[in-house]
Amino acid sequence: MSISKTRQKLIEVARELFAKKGIDGTTMNDIATASQKGRRTLYTYFRNKDEVYYAVIEDELEHLSEEMDKVVKLPTPPDQKIVALIYTHLNLIKDVVKRNGTLRAEFFRDISLVERARRKFDLEEINALRKILQEGVDSGMFKIDHVNLAADVIHYAVKGIEIPFMYDRLGEGLSMEDSVHVVERFIQRALGVTSNSNNS
Repeated sequence: MSISKTRQKLIEVARELFAKKGIDGTTMNDIATASQKGRRTLYTYFRNKDEVYYAVIEDELEHLSEEMDKVVKLPTPPDQKIVALIYTHLNLIKDVVKRNGTLRAEFFRDISLVERARRKFDLEEINALRKILQEGVDSGMFKIDHVNLAADVIHYAVKGIEIPFMYDRLGEGLSMEDSVHVVERFIQRALGVTSNSNNS
């Protein structure tokens, strides 16, 4: 098995154990045993459990980045791409945390570690937003003064609502479909989209 495949196998096994038993309930020995790779192999790739946890988060975020790239390439108008990117981000983060069971508590407990792991993802998302915003400006759809600042504002605003979205506390009483329409109109107004440019 290649180095990359061995490391990936260790990450996948660790993810499953963390999801079932939590970080504190999982030992390096548990990961080595469950992966059938042995402690020596495990310590070849990771010095400690924190490094394994960091790698698990990075691996999840890599998948999120790939999904973001797909949104940027969609053959849809820029204002719709922005909304698609927002909901892709929120739904994927929610899915990651829910799918990983007890990892949810760890995700929020050691937020500084999560923040370090997601720095690359955050930068990639900001760049994706910049591309879409620039596309909107170039086409005459968006009327904004500063693309980079607008991208930062949207990114950090979306990041700030991850937890309420995760716990279904956003737009109480609204269906997902209705909330998407509300957000779409909000984004259009914020980016200066006129009804004429939206229909063209």
